[in-house]
Amino acid sequence: MFEHLFPKERLERFYVFLGEKGLEALAPFSKGTAGLIFRGKMHERDVIIKLARPDSPRRNLFREAEIIRVLEGRGITPALIEYGVFEGLEYMIREFAPGEPVLYADMEKRHLIEIVKKTALLDALGIDHGQIQGGKHVIIGEEVWIIDFEKAGFRKPKNLTSALAMLFLNENSISRRIRTKFGIEEEFLELLRGAAAEYKRTGDAEGIISLLSRL
Repeated sequence: MFEHLFPKERLERFYVFLGEKGLEALAPFSKGTAGLIFRGKMHERDVIIKLARPDSPRRNLFREAEIIRVLEGRGITPALIEYGVFEGLEYMIREFAPGEPVLYADMEKRHLIEIVKKTALLDALGIDHGQIQGGKHVIIGEEVWIIDFEKAGFRKPKNLTSALAMLFLNENSISRRIRTKFGIEEEFLELLRGAAAEYKRTGDAEGIISLLSRL
């Protein structure tokens, strides 16, 4: 899967390197513009291993690891297990986030409220994810997880407003699916826009949560 990006011999050395750390059942999972993603098990935990692509000019894993450490214990993103460097390439091991991306998931009301709470917490911490609106980085399962902080930073955050645009206010496949499922009409969207404007002024998401509780 990664052979055209990563020489077989180097990939085998990486597997050996991870095996020495106790990782098992390693397998390629996906690839992004800046990283190669593997799945595996580590001491009975399902994990993801992200390795910087040799052909990527971006070196963001250290910053991503630092942000995940700031979020430790807050229930926003799975725990970081290790950050390091292998043969000049950054890598990161974190717990796996079980579920499906918002882009494909069948969401319940509790998921929508949880997304609001977790994106509001990110805003309060001053961390802007930067890619919330695409729908691939919010994972829906027994819990809601936000993943992939490689473009995140400590800058003016807009996580919650981006989430509301994705879920309700913009015209896209996600919002259309949610509007249909919950029977949402324009009157509700207008109230939501007002609650979002109030949130921008005050930083208090309770008005938004109260609205979603009526669905």
